[in-house]
Amino acid sequence: MAEITVPELAESISEGTIAKWLKNPGDVIEKGDYIVELETDKVNVEIISEYSGTLQEVKFQEGDTVKVGEAIAIIGEGAPAQDVSPIQQTEKVEAVELESEKELEKKDRPIASPAARKMAREKGIDLTQVPTADPLGRIRAQDVTAAQKGAGQKGATPAPKSIPAVTQTTPTAGENKPVERIRMTRRRQTIANRLLEVKQSTAMLTTFNEVDMTNVMNLRKRRKDQFLAENDVKLGFMSFFTKAVVASLKKSPLINAEIQGDQLLLKKYYDIGIAVSTDEGLVVPVVRDADRKNFAEIERDIADYAVKARNNKLSLSDLQGGTFTITNGGVFGSLLSTPILNGPQVGILGMHSIQLRPVAIDAERMENRPMMYIALSYDHRIVDGKEAVTFLKRIKELIEDPESLLFEA
Repeated sequence: MAEITVPELAESISEGTIAKWLKNPGDVIEKGDYIVELETDKVNVEIISEYSGTLQEVKFQEGDTVKVGEAIAIIGEGAPAQDVSPIQQTEKVEAVELESEKELEKKDRPIASPAARKMAREKGIDLTQVPTADPLGRIRAQDVTAAQKGAGQKGATPAPKSIPAVTQTTPTAGENKPVERIRMTRRRQTIANRLLEVKQSTAMLTTFNEVDMTNVMNLRKRRKDQFLAENDVKLGFMSFFTKAVVASLKKSPLINAEIQGDQLLLKKYYDIGIAVSTDEGLVVPVVRDADRKNFAEIERDIADYAVKARNNKLSLSDLQGGTFTITNGGVFGSLLSTPILNGPQVGILGMHSIQLRPVAIDAERMENRPMMYIALSYDHRIVDGKEAVTFLKRIKELIEDPESLLFEA
């Protein structure tokens, strides 16, 4: 008999959430089989079995939080200690609860959870007068709390003892309307916490500019077929912006830094994070050593990350580190936005939709040009406005003259 434990995940990750059991008690397990999918703050990890045998027992349900090193399942020989899955266990419990509720209905008693009944007894609240939004009419503890607050706000004048008091509940906006409660995934909770932390702990500002995409689009149109044939990957806009960002970071090193206590950590390498949207939330895989890679290598990295993100196969090492981030809201139609920093980084570039807009060529001529707004959010604690504006202007110049990227060291 052997235990399946939560493996070491990453230095900063000590726990995760059971996202999905891939095997059920009673299943025959081979060494190397995937047992369970674990949701962490950054990625989902599939845990494999180091043993062969029969899955005897699972110790946690889907949605439970488990810690690194904790035993979550038992592998052994013979029949399982329990012959139902966590899902089946839950269904049985729910069936018992429903049966109990039906018995209560027969006795003309309101359906309520034990916690709600205990709270109602303590507070002297009649459960028959407690409204609930539950579609089955079940009363929860929060319904009792809401009823108590509502009663306290309706007035302090008691009814005469000789006349029974009649309670009338006036529905508030949205009360008894259909709603759905969805548990936030661990990743979504982490994203929310980190974004809030960045907003509260940095002096974030955003500066804007616009780029004429004519030359990049013409170059891409001329070279895309040859590029695809030679490199087996499409030539997109992201490689141009990645190379432009690296060139600009070399001229503005503070934007490639981070704050550590009372010191600045100036990074002499260029690992560029590329924000990718998934159904589970935003992830930022990192193109390592972008300064040493050519256009094809960058495009290949980005394409590989996109596939892994869609299939939920990104590893923790794909997401760790990063010195600067690029996010492209334009793929969803965004015209302009203020991207939030990906801490502890102090800069993030936002790309947006390309739109035809009239542009003054000189004092007498106007032309419709494919234009893109770009935005740089930066931490004003270490990056001054002059440096931020210069950085963004440098990117504009390089994109509008894409051949110049070939001469950047």
